[in-house]
Amino acid sequence: MLITDTEQADGYYRALLERAEAYNGIFFVAVRTTGVFCIASCRARKPKRENVEFHSSFKSALDAGFRPCKICRPTENAHAAPPAVAQVMTWLRASPKDRISDGQLRQRGISPEALRRWFLQHHGITFHAFQRMLRINTALRELKGGRSATEVALDSGYDSLSGFAHAYKKLTGSAPSDSARVILLHRFTTPLGPMLACATERGLCLLEFTDRRMLETEFKDLQRLLKARIIAGENAHTRQAETEIGEYFAGRRRHFDVALDTPGSEFQRGVWQSLRALDYGSTHSYQSLAERLGRPSAVRAVAAANGANRIAIIVPCHRVLGKDGALTGYGGGLARKQWLLEHERGRAMDSTFRLEA
Repeated sequence: MLITDTEQADGYYRALLERAEAYNGIFFVAVRTTGVFCIASCRARKPKRENVEFHSSFKSALDAGFRPCKICRPTENAHAAPPAVAQVMTWLRASPKDRISDGQLRQRGISPEALRRWFLQHHGITFHAFQRMLRINTALRELKGGRSATEVALDSGYDSLSGFAHAYKKLTGSAPSDSARVILLHRFTTPLGPMLACATERGLCLLEFTDRRMLETEFKDLQRLLKARIIAGENAHTRQAETEIGEYFAGRRRHFDVALDTPGSEFQRGVWQSLRALDYGSTHSYQSLAERLGRPSAVRAVAAANGANRIAIIVPCHRVLGKDGALTGYGGGLARKQWLLEHERGRAMDSTFRLEA
């Protein structure tokens, strides 16, 4: 929302002048004379106080009509993992079975308290809980690969099989001897803000911006439909989704190859498949989408299936407009929808000009 408290705004302006990194993500400064918004540490020339306004979220700045600064890239860098977190994540990816203690963190100059706050803010769990989920995810893969529960328990740092079994069942809902199914949850940043990717062994089942209002409902629905628990982790599908989404925003990708695992009714899956067939840079109405499906009278059902899509961008529901061509509801917000459409139109036009030349 827009910050209207003058004293608070003046404090934010001082932080902007000082390029105080500690305020990155706390506020977003929008410059009326240029139409852009930035984070506190932006290196650009500082605007006059009377020419700026402050927002509590980048979504608020986007909704107010401002665009992200190309220098500080606020939607990415405000929520990107700081160097200490990035260092720890590299450590965990290289050695997912390690139990990183507070003492080991301090030896590397990393504050356990700051790390804990960051994980609570961005993942909703503590760093140590995040570690436990990664270890259980690794154990799950090894159990499916044929290793015994005892071997996996001891190799994962547990002192006893019972302790391992308790942690395993608490997170997956199954005993190590059973075949547990999990949905892995991975967070990454984009030019329009952080996204969450969920995937099973079969493919990507959710890709949403972290501020989507229906996110908790989608999590519950996925766990019920797939009969699986959501835990933090990565697999080949989440990593491929992050790579391909990055290429999309960079203008180097128009079609996506990542496998999908999207539970839904036969009608819903038909709508989602039709969405994937829509040309990059094009827009369509719910009516035209219904006609594509051979169901011209099912406009409302098509709109409902469109709204039930859990895979943003890759299943491009943002390309569907109202009958009069107006922007309609979008889970990520209308400002994002407008940005995505302009991004695609601009890239499509660039391609056309190159072909004509």
